[in-house]
Amino acid sequence: MPATLLIVDDDPNIRDVIGFAVEAAGFQADFAADGAAGLAKAQGGAPDLVVLDVGLPEMDGFDVCKELRKTSDVPILFLTARDDEIDRILGMEIGGDDYVTKPFSPRELVARIKAILKRSAGRAAPAETLTHGALTLDPDRHQCSFAGAQVALTQSEFNLLEALLTHPDKVAKRNALVDAVYGHNIHVSDRTIDSHIRNIRKKLADAGCADSIVTVHGIGLRMGPCLPA
Repeated sequence: MPATLLIVDDDPNIRDVIGFAVEAAGFQADFAADGAAGLAKAQGGAPDLVVLDVGLPEMDGFDVCKELRKTSDVPILFLTARDDEIDRILGMEIGGDDYVTKPFSPRELVARIKAILKRSAGRAAPAETLTHGALTLDPDRHQCSFAGAQVALTQSEFNLLEALLTHPDKVAKRNALVDAVYGHNIHVSDRTIDSHIRNIRKKLADAGCADSIVTVHGIGLRMGPCLPA
């Protein structure tokens, strides 16, 4: 079955352009023209990915994302006309998986969608559960826990933490982490990766892990001891 994409944008021309591009690429498309309708469709229709405009009537895209993340880890790609990187970082921090700035190339948008879906696709073979200190990551169930407490992570946060936990005692360079989260040949700013790291640290700290990820200045990142306080 082809993946179903929910396109949420108040501009009918943009909805038409995206719909044509994704359907030509073999996806099915559903549409919503405002944030409230998009949230209802996302919650009721179980799409495989949501393309979500930031500047929406009724509810803006960030509020829609926040509500969705309470119950769903569906991948979200933001569309934004704002040229302010703070908005982009906020989108990643509240659970977005990627963003594209308007005006955009439909081909680039489709490529980003395919990369996100490839990352979030289930594995053909069972993946090893990763354990480090009191931290456990189960890729097949998309579950993270610390000292038995569940920690909710977005797909991008999960992929980044998985990359670090694969070799917890080694320092991972930023470009390797970008490839693990976004795939090859995708340009992502260091600030976007930093926002993911801050978010993971906060979520794990809230669960009682105050030493989750260590920055090795000038080199990269590695896992901390991950022991209960």
